[in-house]
Amino acid sequence: MAFPNSAIVNHNRRAWQRMADSGHRLAKPVSECELAAPLAAVDSVGWLGPSIAGWRVLCLAAGGGRHGPLYAAAGGIVTVVDFSAAMLERDRQAARQYGWNLRLIETSMDDLSALQNAEFDLVIHPVSSCYLPDLRPMYREIARVTKPGGIYVSQHKQPASLQSSLAPQRGHYVWLHRGDGQPLPPAGNDQLIREPETVEFAHPLGVLLGEMCCSGFVIEDVMEPQHADPVASEGSFGHRACFIPPYLRVKARRREETCAPQGAASGRLVLDE
Repeated sequence: MAFPNSAIVNHNRRAWQRMADSGHRLAKPVSECELAAPLAAVDSVGWLGPSIAGWRVLCLAAGGGRHGPLYAAAGGIVTVVDFSAAMLERDRQAARQYGWNLRLIETSMDDLSALQNAEFDLVIHPVSSCYLPDLRPMYREIARVTKPGGIYVSQHKQPASLQSSLAPQRGHYVWLHRGDGQPLPPAGNDQLIREPETVEFAHPLGVLLGEMCCSGFVIEDVMEPQHADPVASEGSFGHRACFIPPYLRVKARRREETCAPQGAASGRLVLDE
């Protein structure tokens, strides 16, 4: 059964609006501690080099008042795209507080028609690919707006993590769901691995990585951010991460080739210039 992206996007947009309104941890703005060393806060492994000053940066599906402000504080010329007006409002508030000029655009991550070809030196894409049933349009759009030679840094939920039980069953985390393109069952109120009331999809690595390459990127590095805690109590996030790494972080580079034809004229809402 096929699931229209528009219906899924609208459902998840409403869920994220509720999370923002309720003060969910992913809607918390940047901290003063992070702003003291902004590039280190977003790039602890050094993938971006010593400076991004003057880079044109797209923070994709990254509203909430953290990523955009940090990349702006590090010297980037920042555009933030998110489908939630409430999440973008966090960025607007941070920009006013600290005096940054952030361009904010309300749209889905698979519709970047408000953006130009080869516009960005860097696309930063926090965990969100799990919210779309089909990643190919999203990757094509990301490739279109990234300059040849530009960097795309993305983080994804590990398919094995989404397909496994959130709590141990008889002392073991067990495989429960197939990665077959069907939406995962609701996860209840889990606040760390699954976001409340969202519809998610467990994309296999062949899709997460393979479709990224097919769209025009070359993968340069892959890592699993460490969240394991060997002394954590059974069933906790840290305990589960000892057995199932929750995330996959990928550094890719846009191939040096001519970009795809210009996208359709924008019908998206540009909130700030």
